[in-house]
Amino acid sequence: MRQLLIFILLIKLCIPTAFTQPVNLGYYLPETDYDPSVPTPESVFGHQVGEWHLSHDKLLMYYEKLAAASDKITLHEYARTHENRPLLYLTISSKENQDNIQAIQNQHVALCDPTRSGDLNIENMPLVLYQGFSIHGNEPSGANGATLVAYYLAAAQNAEVKELLDNTVILFDPCYNPDGFHRFSTWANMHKNKHLTSDNADREYRESWPRGRTNHYWFDLNRDWLPGQQPESVGRIANFQKWKPNILTDHHEMGTNATFFFMPGIQSRVNPVTPKKNQELTFKIGEFHAEALDEIGSLYYTEESYDDFYYGKGSTYPDAQGCIGILFEQASSRGHLQDTENGELSFPFTIRNQVRTALSTQKAAVALRTDLLTFQRDFYKDAIKEAQKDSRKAFIVGEKHDQARLARFAEMLRRQSVEMYELSQNVNVKGTEYEAGKAYIIPLEQAQYKLIQGMFQRITTFTDSVFYDVSAWTLPLAFNLEYDEMGSAFSKNILGNKVDEVSLPAGKVSGSPEDFAYAFEWDEYYAPAALYHLQKNELLVKVASKPFLGKTASGERRFNYGTIIVPTQNQPKSGKELFTVLQKAAELGHVEIHGLTSGLTSTGIDLGSRNMEALRKPKVMLLVDDGVSSYDAGEIWHLLDTRYGMPVTKVAVEMAKEPVLDRFNVVIMPSGNYQDFDTETMRNWIKKGGTLIANESAVNWVEGRKLSTVKFKEKPVDKRIEGRGDYINASSNNAALNLSGAIFEGELDLTHPMAYGYRRAQLPIFRSSNQFIEPTKNVYATPLAYSQNPLMAGYMHRDFEKTASGSASIIIGAQGSGKVIMMQDNTNFRAFWYGTNKLLANAIFFGNTISSQTVER
Repeated sequence: MRQLLIFILLIKLCIPTAFTQPVNLGYYLPETDYDPSVPTPESVFGHQVGEWHLSHDKLLMYYEKLAAASDKITLHEYARTHENRPLLYLTISSKENQDNIQAIQNQHVALCDPTRSGDLNIENMPLVLYQGFSIHGNEPSGANGATLVAYYLAAAQNAEVKELLDNTVILFDPCYNPDGFHRFSTWANMHKNKHLTSDNADREYRESWPRGRTNHYWFDLNRDWLPGQQPESVGRIANFQKWKPNILTDHHEMGTNATFFFMPGIQSRVNPVTPKKNQELTFKIGEFHAEALDEIGSLYYTEESYDDFYYGKGSTYPDAQGCIGILFEQASSRGHLQDTENGELSFPFTIRNQVRTALSTQKAAVALRTDLLTFQRDFYKDAIKEAQKDSRKAFIVGEKHDQARLARFAEMLRRQSVEMYELSQNVNVKGTEYEAGKAYIIPLEQAQYKLIQGMFQRITTFTDSVFYDVSAWTLPLAFNLEYDEMGSAFSKNILGNKVDEVSLPAGKVSGSPEDFAYAFEWDEYYAPAALYHLQKNELLVKVASKPFLGKTASGERRFNYGTIIVPTQNQPKSGKELFTVLQKAAELGHVEIHGLTSGLTSTGIDLGSRNMEALRKPKVMLLVDDGVSSYDAGEIWHLLDTRYGMPVTKVAVEMAKEPVLDRFNVVIMPSGNYQDFDTETMRNWIKKGGTLIANESAVNWVEGRKLSTVKFKEKPVDKRIEGRGDYINASSNNAALNLSGAIFEGELDLTHPMAYGYRRAQLPIFRSSNQFIEPTKNVYATPLAYSQNPLMAGYMHRDFEKTASGSASIIIGAQGSGKVIMMQDNTNFRAFWYGTNKLLANAIFFGNTISSQTVER
């Protein structure tokens, strides 16, 4: 009998997935009366939702028509993507609420202010629900289903929808990732058969590189909610902070052979900053999803696979801000119809599950309205109480030599409504000097106390050893900033102006067209943009491989390793024309360029020294396409293109041969599998003076093809299990050996060209690999290695302790007159690891200047 019931349930699950029954509104939406004046999706698109994959322009067209037809909907553009597509959200509520929307918003934000929330009456206060769809562009069922949900809210004529719209304001974000979504819809539609095939070998289900998951620069936008480095995220974070919603939902897709997942996730992996009440409410909301999916016979699961640890994910980000984050994961058809372990999976079926759980979220919001509002108010009140008990009273964060990097950090915090102040006077905290004007104070007694904890979190001990995403992201470490906790040393006397807007330092040229030469230091984050602008204008530029004391009109000034020198003689431009180019370089690099009055220095090398090394303009090839990590390639592309102002030629691996290769002098290999890459062609290119930069797993290719001597350390194995182990524990025990994302301390050789622009030998590095490299036999060829006890934050299996200690992070090899720079770690992680970006810049601009005596052959 039990087997028969299971068989019937599976049949019930599978029948709706095939196209054996007509798909209409009744398939997706509850049966009710609908306002005929409101356009259906089908009437606008010319086909039913699910028949074709909607493109982003079709979504826009429909929502414009919907907003025009309904007084329950207003449309707002909140950002533009890199490809200039508009991001929009709909405010959906009753007409009465729409007429009073600003007052409702103000009142709701006041609920999150402990100084004002006690006077608010929540009995009739609308709840704010933020519903978002398809942040991964090739997970399209959410955004396609969103059109049906919006139609239902605008057109349905029943008491349930009236109660919903009277009691909630719905911020409806129908497509989180327009660029990726549009890219994928084109792929799926261009390969669709008139007579559908469900065979997953069909090209429709084999999306080409880089696929539609990511945005224009191939970033995973669902990891960017906290750092906010992409324009889509910046706009979305502003929406969140402007409204402070009670629930935020995030509709995704997962592997084709799965079923449906909704939060709560794995309880042992909930971030310790998140209060227990958050998870209790998540469980209660989950009951509504279960009821909705039971009603249509869809299989689902909870408390497996996914977790709520990293605050950069859309479903976890809200948890540190008095909001309930909910993740939905639907098994993906990745096209229109696919065979799966659970039978045929159709695109309409995936859409229906998303629609029904969007509606069940709304139902839960009404039923739990006062509970959720009370939780939000108490969350912020409790945060202040916890802050008052915390022995730490503030964080101080500073940087003496790179104001742009510090400004970007401050900008990130302000984006998240974190209160911060300029440092008004020089202070010494635990032996570190912080200078007024070059440091910020972040008091902990403020509403965002919990989120600040999440930003500065530095945990190395965990109850679980497996993570869905990274285990550490301590933001001041990611930016390589000096920072300290302040306890009794904190005083309001050191608080300067409250920070509202953050601006980058203005670049300038201190000197005149008559100066002997010009110089700027390499410390500032955007200095590479200044250098490239000079090289783009064909100027002769040199780099100082040793410090010197230069003479300026205002007196002598010390210049450090890596200082950029521009002589005035033997240049294609002179006088005012040269000065104009310098001014533009200073503006782009946010640097101060100093005029030098003499080639003779008081101490150190003179300007005519051979230790002033001429620089060549880099011509960069970035390897892409199948086998290459699109994430890593995108991070490099984004850094060079948007921050350094450098053209990057993205070349498919199979095309990186002569004569194409000979047009470039720098080749960057992102992490990836280069099994079929032409070794001898690359070897000959390097010998002729090329610089090859191999990142992460690309180092394996370099080692395997003997382009440089690399010795990998033996990987540890889990020694905790002796004899026999329980089958059920195999997966978790093996996963515990993975370094999924931790922060290691590196030690730099500050005299090395790879370290130009750095002033502190200790450097926080993002580490996400189980592979460790022995330091080179040539003692000068390892400019960056891990310290003896490298773990700064995050999880590392104890068996890695000896292996990690002293391992190499960067090693330098050579072939002929060229260089092979091997970078074991990701220096550009998710665009917010500002602290190590300059390592890549140094490899590009200075790699060919590295002495042949200091390389591993």
